[in-house]
Amino acid sequence: MNSRTCGLRVASVIFGLICLAHLLRIVARFDIVLGGHFIGRKLSAIAVILMGALCIWLWMLSSKTDAPKADAAPVKP
Repeated sequence: MNSRTCGLRVASVIFGLICLAHLLRIVARFDIVLGGHFIGRKLSAIAVILMGALCIWLWMLSSKTDAPKADAAPVKP
């Protein structure tokens, strides 16, 4: 596994963990008050969708970078 693939997978796992944390907040009905302002669970629902999409997209992108390119011409020295 090269460094690009490893980096994409690490980022994918981080986005996945953030997605799970927001999902846990929605299911457990945690309330967050920041500076006297209530932060609703609708914001977490949007974050679940965005973070989940980024997680899946980066994981699929890392899987594509592993495969060697069959149509690439050989490099001449």
